[in-house]
Amino acid sequence: AMNRVQLLGRVGQDPIMRQVEGKNPVTIFSLATNEMWRTGDSEVGQGALLLLCTVGDISQKTTWHRISVFRPGLRDVTYQYVRKGSRIFVEGKIDYGEYTDKNNVRRQATTIIAGKV
Repeated sequence: AMNRVQLLGRVGQDPIMRQVEGKNPVTIFSLATNEMWRTGDSEVGQGALLLLCTVGDISQKTTWHRISVFRPGLRDVTYQYVRKGSRIFVEGKIDYGEYTDKNNVRRQATTIIAGKV
C-alpha cells in the first residue's frame, strides 16, 4: 500500500518544537488547504460541441492539517524559517495515533508526517 500525501496551503501558526523526555524532538505546525467548487454546474451537449453552463453559487471549504516534522535537518529548518501565513508545499505520509491530553483524556489524532517541506 502507498501512504503519500501532497498538500499546498498556508501555515496557520508559527511552528513549535516539542520534545518528550527520551524521544526525538518534533516541529509541529498547522496548514490550511482550501477547496472551491460551483454548485449547480450542468453540461449541455450538442454533437461535437459541448458547452459548460455555470449556474449556481461558489462554495468553499478550508481543511486544517497538523504537520509534524521529525527529520533532524528538515525539522530545524522548518522551525527557523516557516512562519504563519507562509504558502508552502508539504509532502509526507498520514499517521493515525492516540494521545492523552493535559486533562488526562485520550484523544485520536491524524497527523501528516512531513518528508519534504
